[in-house]
Amino acid sequence: MRILAVSDEECAALWDCYVPGRLADYDLILSCGDLKAAYLEFLVTMGRARLLYVRGNHDGSYLSAPPEGCDDIDGHLVTFNGVRILGLGGCLRYHPGPCQYSEREMRARVSSLRRALKKSGGVDIVVTHAPPRGIGDLPDPAHTGFEAFLELIDRYHPALFLHGHTHMRYDHSAVRVLRRGNTDVVNVSARYAFNFPDRDVPPERRNELVRITRYREPEPDTHMDFPPSPLLRPF
Repeated sequence: MRILAVSDEECAALWDCYVPGRLADYDLILSCGDLKAAYLEFLVTMGRARLLYVRGNHDGSYLSAPPEGCDDIDGHLVTFNGVRILGLGGCLRYHPGPCQYSEREMRARVSSLRRALKKSGGVDIVVTHAPPRGIGDLPDPAHTGFEAFLELIDRYHPALFLHGHTHMRYDHSAVRVLRRGNTDVVNVSARYAFNFPDRDVPPERRNELVRITRYREPEPDTHMDFPPSPLLRPF
């Protein structure tokens, strides 16, 4: 299965300078957030692939006007062609605004999915906006990763952990693919294409999105990991 992952920056080659057929080889598109809804709608319209997305910290507009023709997997465990995919959007709270979570809240989100993860026998690909703590994140409060994601990787050993949030252009020496245990942690900023083995499924179930669980958000956490500061502005 050929997969295209995107996040944070709209790629001119896939939008403004799009050439018909450029998306034809992809079986699935995954968005790690902070992209215009119109861009995702364009990708799912021009390509023949299903598009699954999570929200970034600048995707508050998705709550009232989600990208049409795309599937929200934020807080869901799904399967597509037998591949188990888990979505957890948002970033570590650093500023008032939507799609941000304290460390405690994100840990609660992961914990609430344990029954579904056990039922499915684990997860193959994790799709997030923020990176794990210390793996592809940055030292400033706005781009610090989640410790809860380290625990998720260590417990379930997904083959791939895809994230955005820390743009590759922030640091031209940044490494796109890092490793923790048996998991490749990939910064998909702008775009990243890869092959992933799908599994045998009945012909009538090919390209069907199956939801393993419907996630219920935990109560908001009043604890702030980083107190609001007038000096901090969303990137």
